[in-house]
Amino acid sequence: MRAVTWQGRQDVRVENVPDPQLEQPTDAIIRVTSTNICGSDLHLYEPLAAFMHRGDILGHEPMGYVEEVGPDCGDLKVGDRVVIPFQISCGGCWMCQQQLYTQCETTQVRAYDNGAALFGYSELYGGYAGGQAQYLRVPQAGFTHIKVPDGPPDERFVYLSDVLPTAWQAVEYAEVPKDGSLAILGLGPVGQMAARIASHQGIRVIAIDVDPSRISQARALGFEVLDSDEHGDELAAVAREMTDGRGPDAVIDAVGMEAHGSTAVSAIQKGAEFLPDSVARPLMLRAGVDRMAALYAAIEMVRRGGTISIVGVYGGAADPLPMVRMFDKQLQIRMGQANVKRWTDDIMPLLTDDDPLGVETFASHIGPLEEAPLLYRAFQEKKGNVFKALLKPHAEQNSVVSS
Repeated sequence: MRAVTWQGRQDVRVENVPDPQLEQPTDAIIRVTSTNICGSDLHLYEPLAAFMHRGDILGHEPMGYVEEVGPDCGDLKVGDRVVIPFQISCGGCWMCQQQLYTQCETTQVRAYDNGAALFGYSELYGGYAGGQAQYLRVPQAGFTHIKVPDGPPDERFVYLSDVLPTAWQAVEYAEVPKDGSLAILGLGPVGQMAARIASHQGIRVIAIDVDPSRISQARALGFEVLDSDEHGDELAAVAREMTDGRGPDAVIDAVGMEAHGSTAVSAIQKGAEFLPDSVARPLMLRAGVDRMAALYAAIEMVRRGGTISIVGVYGGAADPLPMVRMFDKQLQIRMGQANVKRWTDDIMPLLTDDDPLGVETFASHIGPLEEAPLLYRAFQEKKGNVFKALLKPHAEQNSVVSS
């Protein structure tokens, strides 16, 4: 089969690789019909490169049809149309019973003291082959799937793999009070989807970014928008002015370690890419420092007694936090990777009627698997207005990538 493989820092290629096989009674094989490139896939380009191996198959946002099932896959059967969540979880352990599927005790990657295994996301999360491929082996398949109806296009459902439940959880964790306000820092796919969800729920959204194209998108969708570059150090003060002088009731940090922050810290992150893996791994695990401008902005911006919901990915282990300020403001902070299947029953009704979240037109680029290297580079370099790229592993049509 053809698959997107990691071949080194800033080097992904589409290559012929062996077809996946059933390895355990709980495995299934799916024929992938659509799969996305996620912003966090770019972390494998750089910060997490030390944990990658040449030939690793990337991707964690696939859907398709079941081709084979092992004998212990519950009611999953050949021919089922399924979306595959980005995390691998058993559904039966204590953590799964609490609906903390990203902490599944059956698939936890204990070698690194990490939570549930993830598809296509380095040895830090189990080293499992990812879904940017024509076929995918799904461990714990009896639970690690979401059945969806035939008929509507893949674009209706493929975002159930990550973007939709991640954005949904971010809004839920924000716990915005009735008639309250929510600021969203970062208008990439998850941040913008969180804004769409919150707005659909009747929440006042203040959308914040620095990228002109994302700001234009947000304005076109009718959100109140702040350009963080334009307001600079006054951003928090401007947000307070917009909310009766107190600040938004909640803030979602959808930026994470990609924030435009300290150039010194950025240099450290970039430099770690070129260290030998034996040096880079402990540096990232125990001494890493993130660029935390977005989180600091959230702490300053949110009203006293408010909530910060962190959905942007952070990877540092030595991150300084302004604890005095956080304590004085009596802040609540919630965070973590999305427990995908906890939210699917809430989300599904919005995907089977008139598409109020606009998922069918959410992707900026749709193309065959062969275009993955081009799209990865354009996404990383912020060229061609690549916002969200959707790959069709069995298709031959071309997408359009602007220069």
